[in-house]
Amino acid sequence: MRDYEWEWKPYVSAAERRHKAEREVERRKKQGQALSPVIIESRVIATTFWGRAWCKNLEQYSDYANRLPRGRTYVRNGSIIDLRISPGGIEASVVGSELYKVALKVAPVKKALWKSICHDCAGGIDSLVELLQGRLSKSVMDRICRQNHGLFPSPAEIQLSCSCPDWAEMCKHVAAVLYGIGARLDRQPELLFRLRAVDEAELIANAGEAMPLAKQGPSSNKLLKSDDLAEIFGLDIASAALPAGVESKTKKSKP
Repeated sequence: MRDYEWEWKPYVSAAERRHKAEREVERRKKQGQALSPVIIESRVIATTFWGRAWCKNLEQYSDYANRLPRGRTYVRNGSIIDLRISPGGIEASVVGSELYKVALKVAPVKKALWKSICHDCAGGIDSLVELLQGRLSKSVMDRICRQNHGLFPSPAEIQLSCSCPDWAEMCKHVAAVLYGIGARLDRQPELLFRLRAVDEAELIANAGEAMPLAKQGPSSNKLLKSDDLAEIFGLDIASAALPAGVESKTKKSKP
């Protein structure tokens, strides 16, 4: 329980809050502080697989339902002027009536659960590039994002804290930060694995051993053809110059 007298802060409009956040960012930059603000360039908070999946998972928890709409407004207005994700924790600065500090603690994934996720996804992910770009099969996506049993934390695994005087455990500033994480995952999906204290490389480390979600071996549409290689490396493979006296094996000799 917080030790203070309840006092409503004066209302701050969305436009005023945005300008206030911009001024605060400029002030801190002039002081030499390095900030990592959350910038939403459209009405959509997250556009990639990881970002959308985080926000969707967040909205499925009834514990958060009442405060999430205000959080969406705050994050869209640029109120999060600094957000940092580290193993097991998030720290953020959010502009409201004042500048508030938000700190979240996230429990690491239990070893048994992480082992189960890696086992179930074995063979379904060809590379880290494919993983981080979200180009995954539906079975792999469903397994990673499974509510309460996937990679996203449940409400019970998150400790929420904000310096504002709101009595609710999840205030609008905390809700904004939770959405801000989804936006941050758009650009840096690997931060999800850092946050849960696991190594994403383990998801494909044993790809050839157990493959419950995918057939062994790459599918034909994932094999690179010579034309694909030529496009990737900028080479004209068919007409590449050969050393003097060496005849191309792909070219039939004239009789």
